[in-house]
Amino acid sequence: MENTQKTALVVGATGITGSNLAEELIAQGWTTYGLSRNPNENIPGLRSIKADLLDENSLIEALAALSPTHIYFTTWMRNDTEEENIRINSALVRNLLNVLSPKKSVQHVALVTGLKHYLGPFEAYVQNGILPETPVREEHPRLPLPNFYYAQEDEIYKASERDGFTWSIHRPHTVVGYAVGNLMNIAATLAVYASICKETGRKFIWPGSEAQWNGVSDITDAKILAKQLVWASDTGAAKNQAFNIANGDVFRWKWLWKRLADWFDIEAEGFSGTIRSLEKELENDQETWEAIAEKYSLKENRLSRLSSAWHTDLDLGRPLEVMCDMSKSRNLGFTAYKSTEDSFTEVFERLRAENIIP
Repeated sequence: MENTQKTALVVGATGITGSNLAEELIAQGWTTYGLSRNPNENIPGLRSIKADLLDENSLIEALAALSPTHIYFTTWMRNDTEEENIRINSALVRNLLNVLSPKKSVQHVALVTGLKHYLGPFEAYVQNGILPETPVREEHPRLPLPNFYYAQEDEIYKASERDGFTWSIHRPHTVVGYAVGNLMNIAATLAVYASICKETGRKFIWPGSEAQWNGVSDITDAKILAKQLVWASDTGAAKNQAFNIANGDVFRWKWLWKRLADWFDIEAEGFSGTIRSLEKELENDQETWEAIAEKYSLKENRLSRLSSAWHTDLDLGRPLEVMCDMSKSRNLGFTAYKSTEDSFTEVFERLRAENIIP
């Protein structure tokens, strides 16, 4: 039954986080709108809105008849420098909240950021000499570095003071979930890589660091993230707080890597003394993927639409083990859990079922 008292606007409804969040909100009976430049028409019950977050006039027109009670920011735009990331991504948040401000309808705003809050921006990633102790905890101070996550948070804090809504910040580890064409999709990237390995007889080579290979890690399933987003916006004690979010289990990649290889029935190769970039490994495989796509009549023959190897390299190449402390939300009653192996294999199964991989 639809809850007409709660109207959600999911910003970035085509991505891993946004699409899974939209499905969760709809399942819980929320009236749910999805805002994006290219609307998602594949989620039953989602009401799509097309708008450009960098154009306030576009937003005014697109949102003229909508007065949402809850806003969920799940998107960002990648730029060449962190200064540009800050300028553009803070504007995404500021423009939308400015346009909605006169309506006085917004009760809560949730923002999804990530572990770069603790590890630094892309161009200074884990190279800043101020690495946090792990597991990372929400009270860790901001790093003395430019970071668009901080700028986005600050826009929400300012608008909250102006308009009186509550907020929550959510910091997932690497997000695993189904989405095609997403900028940061480790599950799809590894599925494509494994499929290429299977077809060509290549080994499934670990591309990351020794610290990640041997260290303890965790992962965030997009469905678990979605559940925390809804929980925080509907739980009084969780308002005006930042939360880490991960599946609730921990693992070592040296164990999981072989498990993923076994799912594809290919041979895994572990850390061999040096980082072997996945982006470099796949850089000449467009024609290989085209041939695979033609052979198995796959839906997508563009490797760049399925693989974000650059981001997988960042995650798996860290020079330290990284995992999240989940005590804060656990103590407040958030108990959702997911097996990380299941997170990956469920995405693999869906990619296969939908004819994205052979």
